[in-house]
Amino acid sequence: MKAILVLQDGTAFEGESIGAAGRTLGEVVFDTAMVGYQQCLTDPSLRGQILAFTYPLIGNYGTNAEDFESTRCQAAGLVVREVCEVPSNFRLEGSLGDFLQEHGLVGIAGIDTRALTRRLRTVGVMMGGISTEDTPEELLRRIEESPSYAEIDLVDQVSTPTPYEWQPEIEAGKAQPRIDFEDRLKIVCLDYGMRAGILRNLYDIGCRPIVMPCRTTADQVLEEKPDGVVLSPGPGDPARLGYAMDTVRGLLGKAPIFGICLGNHMLTHALGGKTFKLKFGHRGGNHPVKDLVTGRVKITAQNHGYATDPATLEGSGARVTQINLNDQTVEGLDHEDLRAFSIQYHAEASPGPLDSRGIFKQFVDRIREPKRWSEIVPDVS
Repeated sequence: MKAILVLQDGTAFEGESIGAAGRTLGEVVFDTAMVGYQQCLTDPSLRGQILAFTYPLIGNYGTNAEDFESTRCQAAGLVVREVCEVPSNFRLEGSLGDFLQEHGLVGIAGIDTRALTRRLRTVGVMMGGISTEDTPEELLRRIEESPSYAEIDLVDQVSTPTPYEWQPEIEAGKAQPRIDFEDRLKIVCLDYGMRAGILRNLYDIGCRPIVMPCRTTADQVLEEKPDGVVLSPGPGDPARLGYAMDTVRGLLGKAPIFGICLGNHMLTHALGGKTFKLKFGHRGGNHPVKDLVTGRVKITAQNHGYATDPATLEGSGARVTQINLNDQTVEGLDHEDLRAFSIQYHAEASPGPLDSRGIFKQFVDRIREPKRWSEIVPDVS
């Protein structure tokens, strides 16, 4: 079946349909990762976005039930050069094509993804659509009539509706004896688009993760008497999330805080800073980040379209601790007095670079030994 991809500027590509038939609209972005396509498609941070992979062959190891970052497919659509139709892997449970059909995801293959990527890098990411039933002119009209990515509160769409206590058997769907949490740190995780990898990492280092909805207030968080608070990643324009900023502002100085990706932006705004939209974002598993405390460089996985403006944090007491070596944007903040720090990349990326995985232990160490906040413990993972 034929399919078309149309960008908001009128650029059009014709290819073959993969996945479900129909139409989908969203912000078209590109990702340079070579693996991890199932994690990407189920990442809540991709809500409302059509994902294009720059790597030419996607799907060669298939899909399985263990590689979900959330309970469903989150991306609005998929664009690839070629889909592997005969995957091979010892964990294989189904093909990427089967996965797309099962989750009703509209996609397109067989287009020049290099030309698409160059267009997005030159002009910037923009709204677009994939369709098996429209002409390019009809699809362009629908794109022009649709709300832009930045106009929608996507966090509300992906956040949990009710609080829950995370345990491994919940994720795996297996009946296991309840685990004694008496000696574990109680960590409230504010869900702006929670990834399963974050909860696994917290659990593995002795934490008891309690996931709460994005509109939870500071008072509701503090009623849980948490040892610490994690601000999760998530989709959309951080400047729209006034309710989340108010919550983080109300928690500053009252509980240790660790923000990841969108959580970094929420900390930025809570401290009085601002964020701005990047031309084409950071998406992939090969982004170099320099730790300004140690001078070390790590390779990180990233998936975001906005960045912190460091000039707007002057006088806030926050310190920029890490930067992206590709464009010098902020990759980490630390506020000693308020016991809050954050990173812009995904330390929990799975699969992905493991250079930064030790940041979770750093958070736990800072909670258990408060003096470490004043020391600005470097990430030595």
